[in-house]
Amino acid sequence: MTSTPTVPAVPLPSLHAGACPFDPPPAYTEAAAATRVARADLPDGESCWLVTGYSEVRTVLSDRRFSSDVSHPGLPMLPPGRREMLAANPSFLRLDDPEHSRLRRMITGDFLVKRVEAMRPAIQQIVDDTLDRMTAGRTEADLVGDFALPVPSLVICLLLGVPYEDRERFQALGQTLLSNTRPLEEVAAAQEGLQEYLRGLAACKREQPQDDILSRLAAREDLPLREVAATGVLLLVAGHESTANMIALSTALLLEQPEQPEQITRLADPAALPGAVEELLRHLTIVHSGLPRVALEDVELGGVEIEAGEGVIALISTANRDEETFGGPDHRPVGELDLDRDAHRHMAFGFGVHQCLGQSLARAELQIALATLFRRLPGLHLAVPRDELRFSDGLFYGMPSLPVRW
Repeated sequence: MTSTPTVPAVPLPSLHAGACPFDPPPAYTEAAAATRVARADLPDGESCWLVTGYSEVRTVLSDRRFSSDVSHPGLPMLPPGRREMLAANPSFLRLDDPEHSRLRRMITGDFLVKRVEAMRPAIQQIVDDTLDRMTAGRTEADLVGDFALPVPSLVICLLLGVPYEDRERFQALGQTLLSNTRPLEEVAAAQEGLQEYLRGLAACKREQPQDDILSRLAAREDLPLREVAATGVLLLVAGHESTANMIALSTALLLEQPEQPEQITRLADPAALPGAVEELLRHLTIVHSGLPRVALEDVELGGVEIEAGEGVIALISTANRDEETFGGPDHRPVGELDLDRDAHRHMAFGFGVHQCLGQSLARAELQIALATLFRRLPGLHLAVPRDELRFSDGLFYGMPSLPVRW
């Protein structure tokens, strides 16, 4: 076996103290440069394995010897203290098969590529209407609050059957739930608030069903309302927060690129647009804190023996910057954005059985939102210097606001 250096614990509020806010946290980048599997000390004093290389992360996420079940005590918790809270009402994301597959299969059909493709005209209309409101009589706006957040919120509300007029409530609770820095009692209260809201909504839909996901789940006799609510929380919160952050970060990154006009032109080409969005997903990979797993038996990984019961954090952000996988003489270094890069093997949506269920929807939203934004506002630019932009840590890395002008 090879020896690996120890990666010191990094306090989550200071993860992004590096020179470039669009890169993974510096401590993780340094770990990836040193080794592909490293020992790490967590903020709660426990230790785990940090997996940084592409092939090793892919193995962790696809090998059933690694579990994502939150009931396993060895599963790393970032931040600490949330195990009991998450275990009380786990979504299928925090479960293993067969329970994971049982719950996931109930909604798979709503996110099939064919179904999402049929939604594109509706998504386009939402994007156009949102831009109309943002630009009416104005030449500047907060792109997050006026565009990046409303678009995916409207889409997921339409799919789930959640009233959009409740957005201030569920968005505030969702941001607290995803925070890495809020006190545990606030996070627990936010989770319970979302559970209570969606249980009540599901109960109403059980009596008066409509054509939406919550209605179909609530109609199942084998699914108690608490499980309907747990699935609803996952889809509602992840379904708008992740895409909103990707829209904002992608826009900010494109606007501060030295070769901005050339890069943005790629978004105007229908043939190049899908590949450009894949590169943005690879480059930004907004789940910077990684995906936690625990070994169910002894596993050799990257020349290191990981013992049963030991925790693992799979860093998809560094895996997506792996030079062996995404580099090459025809492309810029992996730390630079290259919209002509073949990035389709990225793991921004995870990998294996827990790969993001809504990835086809997210791709459609990103493609339509970014292409329409830059087509309709060719003079779009940052309204503040780059060093005044602010970024937020949480389960999804993002921006609380993005001042722009046109």
